[in-house]
Amino acid sequence: MKTAICYYSRHHGNTRKVLEAIAEGQDVDLIDVTSQPEAHLEQYDIVGFASGIYYSKFHDSVTDFAGRYLPEGKAVFFVYTCGSMRGGYTKTIAKTVMAKKAKILGEYGCRGFDTFGPFKLLGGVAKGHPSADELQKAREFYRSICR
Repeated sequence: MKTAICYYSRHHGNTRKVLEAIAEGQDVDLIDVTSQPEAHLEQYDIVGFASGIYYSKFHDSVTDFAGRYLPEGKAVFFVYTCGSMRGGYTKTIAKTVMAKKAKILGEYGCRGFDTFGPFKLLGGVAKGHPSADELQKAREFYRSICR
C-alpha cells in the first residue's frame, strides 16, 4: 500500500519521530504541510494526517491541508503526540475528512515532550517521550491498518 502522511511537527519534533518510525522500511511518503504548499494525494492508497496537539486539537495547518487536498473517499488515519493523553483530539480533523466521505481506519496517539505555553514554566512535561515502546506501538498500529 502506498501511503502519504501529511504532518506538522515543530518544537521538539515529537510527531516527526513517530512518523519516521512508521515510515522505516515502508512505502510511505512524509509530507510537511508547511513546506509543501500543495499535494496530489490521488496517487496514494491511504492518507494519514499527523500533528502535535495544540489547544486540544490538530494544528490548523493540517486540518486546512486535509480540507483542501484530500480526495473524496480515501482511507485515512490519524497520528498525534501530546503532553497529556485525553480523548477527543481528532474530533475537528475527523469532521473535515468525513465531509470528504473518507473511511477512517483509526488513530494512534502517544505522549511527546511538551514545553508549550505554561508547561515551559515547569520545564516541560512528558520528558523522554515518545519512548522506544511508543515508537514500536506506532509501527504496529500502521501495520494493523494496512492489512
